[in-house]
Amino acid sequence: MLSPSHYILRQFIMALNFKKTYKFAVVSAIYITLFSTGVIAFLTYYFFEFSINFCLYFAVAIAAFSFFVLQYRVEHFIYRRVKKIYDDVSLLESSNFRSQPITTDMATLTREVKKFATDKKLEIEMLKVREEYRREFIGNVSHELKTPLFTVQGYLSTLLDGAMNDKSIRKKYLQRAEKGVERLIYIVQDLDMITKLEMGDLNLEIHPFDIVKLVQNVFDLLEMEASKKDILLLFDMKYNKPIIVMGDSEKIEQVVINLVMNSIKYGKEKGSTEVSIESLTQNKVIVRIRDNGEGIEKQHISRLFERFYRVDKSGARSEGGSGLGLSIVKHIIEAHDEKIYVESEYGKGSEFSFTLEKAK
Repeated sequence: MLSPSHYILRQFIMALNFKKTYKFAVVSAIYITLFSTGVIAFLTYYFFEFSINFCLYFAVAIAAFSFFVLQYRVEHFIYRRVKKIYDDVSLLESSNFRSQPITTDMATLTREVKKFATDKKLEIEMLKVREEYRREFIGNVSHELKTPLFTVQGYLSTLLDGAMNDKSIRKKYLQRAEKGVERLIYIVQDLDMITKLEMGDLNLEIHPFDIVKLVQNVFDLLEMEASKKDILLLFDMKYNKPIIVMGDSEKIEQVVINLVMNSIKYGKEKGSTEVSIESLTQNKVIVRIRDNGEGIEKQHISRLFERFYRVDKSGARSEGGSGLGLSIVKHIIEAHDEKIYVESEYGKGSEFSFTLEKAK
C-alpha cells in the first residue's frame, strides 16, 4: 500500500498536463520514483527513524533526476539512430534534422518518419517524371531540327556536287533550301518565345481592343490557307457591335492564329471553322473556336499543350509547324491569368476556348 506522501506525489504528477514528447520520460520517472521511494521508506521504517518529509523530498529529487536523465538520454539515443538513417540514405542534412524538435513518443516519431518517407517518395516520382519528360523533349527537339537541317544539307550538297551548273535545278534547290532555313528559324523563334513565357520574361502590353475585329483579321490572314482545303471560316452570328476586352492584342492574335490554323490543318475537306464570342460572367468573355474535323482521341487531350506533342506522329509533320503552337497558346493565355479549355469527340471535331477580361 502506498504511503500518503507517495499517493500525493503520484496524483500531483498525473494531474500535470505533460507534453506528449515527455510521456516516456515522465512515466519511466514515476516508476523509478515509486520503487526507489518504497525501498527508502522500507529501510527507514525498519532500520532508522521513519520520516515522511524525508521520503517526500527524496521522491521529488529522484523523480526530477530520473526525468531529466531519461529525457536527455532517450533524445540523444533517438537522434543518433535516426540521424544515422538519414546520413546513410543521404536524404537530409544533419543540420536540418538537428533544428527539428526530437520526440521520445514512438507514435509521433513513426508518423514523422512516415511523412518524411512519403514526401521523399513523391519527390523521387516527380524527378522520374521530369527525367522522362526531359528525354522526350530532347528527342523531339532533335527530330524537329534535324529534318530541315538534313533537307538544307542535302540540297546544298547536291548543288556543290555539280548541279549548280544547271540554272533551273540551281534555282529550285536554293528555293527548297530556303524553305528549310525558314522552318529552322520558325522553330527557333517559337522555342525562344516559349522559353520567355515559361520564365516570365515576356512582358505583356495590356490594353483594350476589339476581339471581333481581331478574329476577322485572322480570318482574312488565313483565308488562302483555308481555301486550299475548301474550309469555310466564319462567325456563329453577325456581330454588329465591337466587343472590347483587355489583353495584349498581338499575343491574343497569335493565340487565335494558332488555333484557327490547327483547325485548318486537321479539318476535313469542305469543312468549316466557326468562332463564337460569348459573355461568360459579368466581367469575362469566352472565345470558342470549333471545327468539324477529325477530332482528338481522349487519351491525347491531357497532353495536347505539351511542347512538341503531336497526336498524329506520322502525318502531322507533313502539315508543317513547329509543334509548339498549342504550348505557346497555353502559356500566353495563362500569362493573362486566364483559362483555356479543349473539348473533342473523335471523328466529329474539336472546340478550343479561352477566356478574356471585359474592358471596363
